[in-house]
Amino acid sequence: MIRTDTTLIVGAGANREIEMPDGPDLLAKIAAGFEFDRLHSDVKSRDLVNLANLFERVSDEIGLSYDELVGGAMAIREATIVSTSIDAILEQYGHDPAVLAAGKLAIVYYTLQAESKSTLAAEPRAAGELPLRGTENWLYQLGQLIVKGVPRAKAEECFEKLSIVCFNYDRAIEHYLPWVVQRAFGMTYEESCELVAGRLRIVHPYGVAGRLPWQGDEENGATWGQDDPENIVQLSKRIFTASQRAASRQFQSYLRAEMSRGKRLGFLGFGFDPMNVAMLFDELEHDNPDMLISLVDIGEVERKAILRLIYRLTGITDESLITLENMKAFELLRDYGRFLES
Repeated sequence: MIRTDTTLIVGAGANREIEMPDGPDLLAKIAAGFEFDRLHSDVKSRDLVNLANLFERVSDEIGLSYDELVGGAMAIREATIVSTSIDAILEQYGHDPAVLAAGKLAIVYYTLQAESKSTLAAEPRAAGELPLRGTENWLYQLGQLIVKGVPRAKAEECFEKLSIVCFNYDRAIEHYLPWVVQRAFGMTYEESCELVAGRLRIVHPYGVAGRLPWQGDEENGATWGQDDPENIVQLSKRIFTASQRAASRQFQSYLRAEMSRGKRLGFLGFGFDPMNVAMLFDELEHDNPDMLISLVDIGEVERKAILRLIYRLTGITDESLITLENMKAFELLRDYGRFLES
């Protein structure tokens, strides 16, 4: 059980542990799917055909023509050569409705596709298992930290000290945790979903590709593994740019509350992209939080640059408060488990 107020910031790098695309992977998939100059050739991908059909199907609902959506898609493809994330491209093209619409549709399309192909299954493959096998992933380690040592009578308290800020578009956390709670406390799946729905505090700064059925929003919902939803336009409206979030006082208040709640901040697969960092630390009001950071294959120069960035934005002067480890996200949660539980 996590006993000290902790905010976990989950970045795209953590997705590699559950075979979901990280930021560059997602952008590469979108760029490949937007090769519309190949649409009428013999060399075209299934995703390109699917996206072309999708644009035709939803153009009236979105209020943009098929050609306008294709134009937006081509602009995104051209911008990928000087970018590493779709988030940055949509921010750059915030003035262009066609780019925003095409980009958000593609984000939902590829996120739901990735969920359907992920090792995180819709439900456990056998009785007594979790939907994601193995322990060398951060979802398993997080679930263990949340429920470990909590009596069934106090199950509702297991999320009390935890907040999550997730920069990924998928619903992996929301999908996985009810199964953990079910196994830990011997609940029915419905009971565990109700507990997680009422207690889990999670923020997706760039939005999420739909809500799960237990979250009670059918219009904006999609089941795990559903890769061709009829309501994809509605789902795409749940994707946001940094500027759109900055203009929302309600969102800013929510993010500020969850960031400032944490006396400890844990960064899992978070690459410290300046746009994302600004969104986080502009809202940090807690003095000198402990920071645990996991990054894989980080060089010494990059390590120094990240630490300087943190010192400048947070005002932290005590170097002992920041621990930056060259390790995977699951290793950080596993090896620092005693500290995180204390």
